[in-house]
Amino acid sequence: MWTVRLVARRPLQFAVAAATRGRLATGGSDLILRHKQVSSLGEPAASRSTTTAWARRTLHLSAEARSAKETPAPVEEEVGGFTKLIEAMGFTGPLKYNKWKIKIAALRMYTCCVERINYDDFFERCSLPDTLNSWFLVAQLHVWMCLVRMRQEGRAGKYMCRYIVHSMWEDVEQRSKIMGIDAVHRKEALKAMTETFYAALFGYDEGILCADGVLAAALWRNLFNCQCEDPAQLELMVEYVRKQMQFIDSLDGEDLLLTGEVKWRPLLEENAQSILKVATPTYNDAGL
Repeated sequence: MWTVRLVARRPLQFAVAAATRGRLATGGSDLILRHKQVSSLGEPAASRSTTTAWARRTLHLSAEARSAKETPAPVEEEVGGFTKLIEAMGFTGPLKYNKWKIKIAALRMYTCCVERINYDDFFERCSLPDTLNSWFLVAQLHVWMCLVRMRQEGRAGKYMCRYIVHSMWEDVEQRSKIMGIDAVHRKEALKAMTETFYAALFGYDEGILCADGVLAAALWRNLFNCQCEDPAQLELMVEYVRKQMQFIDSLDGEDLLLTGEVKWRPLLEENAQSILKVATPTYNDAGL
């Protein structure tokens, strides 16, 4: 009752107070606009028209400022309550594409990491020994770049990341068997590689988001095993990672989910700043 009487007696004061309370939600320009509009109610017609024109200009400038400063947030994939429930239990809900197609694309993407890389060039340029561990360190660098790219493709991309990593460990185990490593040493080596891989993921993630010095430190620890004494080798690898990530980001996400085809840029090239887009991958109606 008392609130109704106060509003009826002092409408201007309550309007200004309401505008003041809404400053945090609407911004300072809207507060000026509301104040001018409320104050113009008791002014003459000529003054009111001038105030209205000024308010329109203020609103227009405020809208332009917001559109220039604010960037649209990434749209999260909407899932139902049942999907959230089963994924909280450790299962995977329905995805945008068939899961078997994504698994095949993940295997192809991992294959691109091991068959389309000139490992001898890396061993020579980075002074790495020609061993299984050195091969794994170079392979995990390219697998990490694929994981960074596919994590941008929502739930389907994250599902694909799981099978890229799964394919990597299957391949590492098969290669160790072919090399004749016994079961005991193979188990110990896989355990050490697992720790190295997940530590490298954290280091590379930090490096790609920070300055070149942080990325160089991550490469020095994880790729060179803290044994690189030539700054030119670190500079070469930092440049390689930067240009490769820029190139992969330019690839279409739908094509990557359906085909998994990735063509890597060479370790050394004349113009490293250019982005050379590969031809669009071709696939049939089944997505294969």
